[in-house]
Amino acid sequence: DRKTGAVSHHFFSDILDFLKPSDLMVVNNTKVIPGRLNGRKESGGRVEVLIIDFARQGRKKESDRKLTFECLIKASKAPRPGARLFFGPDLEARVAAVHDRTFSVEFICQKPFADILDQIGEVPLPPYIHRDPTNGRSQSDRYSYQTVYAVQKGAVAAPTAGFHFTDALLTQIQQKGIELIEITLHVGYGTFMPVRVEDIREHQIHSEYYTISDHAAEAINSAKAQARRVVAVGTTSVRTIEFAARQNEMVAPGHGSCDLFIYPGYEFKVVDAMITNFHLPKSTLLMLVSAFAGREKILNAYAKAIEEKYRFFSYGDAMFIF
Repeated sequence: DRKTGAVSHHFFSDILDFLKPSDLMVVNNTKVIPGRLNGRKESGGRVEVLIIDFARQGRKKESDRKLTFECLIKASKAPRPGARLFFGPDLEARVAAVHDRTFSVEFICQKPFADILDQIGEVPLPPYIHRDPTNGRSQSDRYSYQTVYAVQKGAVAAPTAGFHFTDALLTQIQQKGIELIEITLHVGYGTFMPVRVEDIREHQIHSEYYTISDHAAEAINSAKAQARRVVAVGTTSVRTIEFAARQNEMVAPGHGSCDLFIYPGYEFKVVDAMITNFHLPKSTLLMLVSAFAGREKILNAYAKAIEEKYRFFSYGDAMFIF
């Protein structure tokens, strides 16, 4: 409870008891792509490439035989511009440019790039999750590391607060009269980047591509005008609709880059309640929920969660802040 700081414990299906028929719930329908590719350099050395801006390049036809993406590259020695990389018979690549921490990589395909990703790509799990590729679990992550409403391809990380929903629970929520609205924010690798500066105002947050339809914006604005609660599922939904309302506190439809960094002191314009997982220390996500509920209240709730042995991070438990 944002006002009192009171904490209670429930199964996630009990969320129905906390939602009101007049509520509007906002979910992020982004879909994680199998954007991690394992290959080799011309020298024969192993290389791992992670595509991080698939969504921004989405306007290109997936049938194109040449596509350039910004990538992270892991290798024993960082490749230089012009270096060739090989990922099997249907895909090779050339390093077009080297930036501060990223690389521009041109992919040359023998068939549609999306088909190749589906065949040889891996889901880029958070760095704290480790998989043994021989036990088959890494393959099942393609399905389990997605929300049930994921449809828009482009994320390199899932909006994990949505993992708790099933199709049956969503049906029950709508049967209760709650309006369900979808927006899109393609979660980028910056979501895992810790804050390393002493003054958080100096932290440079990575921008992520978003889309809010005319229908979604109209529905959210209508709910606010009628004094109905806007319940955001996940910090990605929070940041997107708050970013879109930065001009006149009305959510504007459209698409582009969202680079809103929410930390204590921020005044929320749209979101009234939030469903969110438990986040990593020193993360921008932990700062966002602290801005929403108050730092001391959140740290107290986290302490109780640890005491009760709740699970944290992507496949962990959740909290409802209202």
